[in-house]
Amino acid sequence: MHVPRLETDRLVLRAHCPADFHECLRLWSDENVTKYITGRPSTSEEVWGRILRYAGHWELLGYGYFLVEDKFNQALVGEVGIAHYHRDALTSFGEPPEAGWALLPRYQGLGLAREALTAVLSWAEKKGLRKTTCRIDPRNLASIKLAKRLGYEKYDEVTVGDLQSVLLQRG
Repeated sequence: MHVPRLETDRLVLRAHCPADFHECLRLWSDENVTKYITGRPSTSEEVWGRILRYAGHWELLGYGYFLVEDKFNQALVGEVGIAHYHRDALTSFGEPPEAGWALLPRYQGLGLAREALTAVLSWAEKKGLRKTTCRIDPRNLASIKLAKRLGYEKYDEVTVGDLQSVLLQRG
């Protein structure tokens, strides 16, 4: 499956490749990035598995996660995309895929997540993926605010293990 390359005014969204591993490890081992997602930094094995899972999404489903780079210096900004995780504990999610995003702290609060997600959601809608969900820690007020700006509306709350989540849906 060919992963599209999306461009915005400030960003390039592209497929992950094996050479991205160390930059992705930097992203996913940052406590400020993971505190509301997994609750802990990821190991190198988990990050490698994440990159492989992204490739599998694209190959099997035709959508997945993008690596997000600064358009002008090619620096890693983060990752955004759409995935289908078949989360056992989230039966109220139903079948729509799940949108997600993670940016390095230095790129947060600059409107880059919104810029990247707007591009991804626009691309997804053209591919027929109009309905998506997202799962956000209720303490992550910035992500909840962003989701609402993108048209997501809260429809449920769940606890998975020790992590509480607000569930939002769009479309």
